[in-house]
Amino acid sequence: MKKILVTGGAGFIGSHLCEKLLSEGNEVIALDNFFTGNKKNIIHLLDNPYFELIRHDVTMPFFAEIDEIYNLACPASPVHYQYNAIKTVKTSVMGAINMLGLAKRVNAKILQASTSEVYGDPEIHPQPETYWGNVNPLGIRSCYDEGKRVAETLFINYQRQNKVRIKIVRIFNTYGPKMHPNDGRVVSNFIVQALQNKEITIYGNGSQTRSFQYVDDLISGLDKMMNYTPEDFHGPVNIGNPEEFTIFELAQLIIKLTNSKSKISFLPLPEDDPLQRKPDISLAKEVLKWEPKIYPEEGLLKTIDYFDNLLKEYF
Repeated sequence: MKKILVTGGAGFIGSHLCEKLLSEGNEVIALDNFFTGNKKNIIHLLDNPYFELIRHDVTMPFFAEIDEIYNLACPASPVHYQYNAIKTVKTSVMGAINMLGLAKRVNAKILQASTSEVYGDPEIHPQPETYWGNVNPLGIRSCYDEGKRVAETLFINYQRQNKVRIKIVRIFNTYGPKMHPNDGRVVSNFIVQALQNKEITIYGNGSQTRSFQYVDDLISGLDKMMNYTPEDFHGPVNIGNPEEFTIFELAQLIIKLTNSKSKISFLPLPEDDPLQRKPDISLAKEVLKWEPKIYPEEGLLKTIDYFDNLLKEYF
């Protein structure tokens, strides 16, 4: 049994990860300040004697004897991370410093949940880990993009200078049950609008592309990266689904899967919104023997079912 710390443990991805780690027989401590996390995501775990939930903000130091850390804490949707941009930067940077300090003190292995946003609006397509990115450091998305880029810098330098055992994963667009219904992300937006037969709003003309992975595939990738040996493979490694959709195609597919009467409307494209996003997962396939297993329709149907039940609770 390992004792594992998950920051952001009540969030969308963090709660799925806690379930996975507990099912493998580990003891799990989940930290969350509940800015975007939700107790409902992990309430079913509270009776498990090997699960502990602590309200804590990672911008403050935390002390515990643990074996591994998954550092997931940070608002990840534009609506939430732009709400308090300074807090977002602090969460990425101070959170990384505090968790790396903890890992150094107790000799824990630590994984950083980085993001495809480090590539910005990419000039290379698809994006390999060797690409340095095209990020606007002054744009409205920079609080998240640059915060995550600095976190990666901190991780690699803690490894070089202090020999901390690190792993860096760059997460591409992920969807699934437990997503926040008002997080502003395209999958949750479209599903909620379609289920209510409201207009589906596309920002821009819908020709911009994204690649979407189901949350179970991501959790598998995080698990494989954390447990990969030899430990001198630090990453970064892309974890995402290389199957590419235009936003317009995604809207049409969700209308079809929900049997919705929704019509599609178009709004101006937000500042610095990337026109293309697709992972090159050659490294994950070669080193981790990982690739996504869940087809888009299968994952979307599970997510639609989750949101359908959620909406019935409120309406």
